[in-house]
Amino acid sequence: MDVFNALVNAALRGLVALFAWAPQVVGLSVLSALAGLGMLWVFRRTSDQARIRAVKREVHAYLLEMRVYADDPGATWRAQKSLVSANLRYMGLALRPVLWMGLPVAILLIHLEAFYGRAPLPPGRPALVTAGLRGEAAASGAPPELLPPPGVEISAPPVRIVEQRQVSWRILPARPISGELRFAINSQSVGKAIEAGGVPRFIAGRRVDSAWDALWHPDEPRIGPGGLEWVEIAYPEAYIGVFGFRFNWLVWFVIVSMLSAWLLRKRFGVTL
Repeated sequence: MDVFNALVNAALRGLVALFAWAPQVVGLSVLSALAGLGMLWVFRRTSDQARIRAVKREVHAYLLEMRVYADDPGATWRAQKSLVSANLRYMGLALRPVLWMGLPVAILLIHLEAFYGRAPLPPGRPALVTAGLRGEAAASGAPPELLPPPGVEISAPPVRIVEQRQVSWRILPARPISGELRFAINSQSVGKAIEAGGVPRFIAGRRVDSAWDALWHPDEPRIGPGGLEWVEIAYPEAYIGVFGFRFNWLVWFVIVSMLSAWLLRKRFGVTL
């Protein structure tokens, strides 16, 4: 899982780096448009285009029938039933390509969160760091020791929540930094990337131990065996600026990918 996540992140880093000279929205728009083209290609390869075109013609015919015979309740009712049936058939035909697209799109979105979903910690403002514990470390004993890099201070003692098997620290980045926090417990030492100040960039989310959790938190290698189950820094949410408006990156991704697929559907001979 670590190898797969590292390969996907490396590929995305390369693509994002191509647009490092421009505002973030440029690179995100290109990635979104490419994703839209990819979804269009998958839809064409996995769908029955002939049947979809036939069903869409039926839908248009039933809509026209409802309009022409608007004064005939019986004819209108029959057209409505036929329209519902045709729409259900269309949804069934579209289900297979949607299932084929689901996993790749989900993986892409999960990985893009580290590039566009988090903002660096603001220097001079406190932030929370939390670690999930397991085994004896969760039940008793001293909490892990947090070792910050130069430029980051621990501004409050650790707070332990025994019921939730967690311990939290309040840290204060004094200046822009790209470094690593270290968590030491028993014989285990775990690093966690920390980003504060500066330009938007790749910001790793929660670092986890299990392979299942690594599907949802793929930004860093998994934690090895020991007393730590996960570690996380509470980063602020990032936004994409477009003509003076602020969007969540996922909203902009959906808009651009869907729009690009819609505009290019005829060029690629795809009926949606």
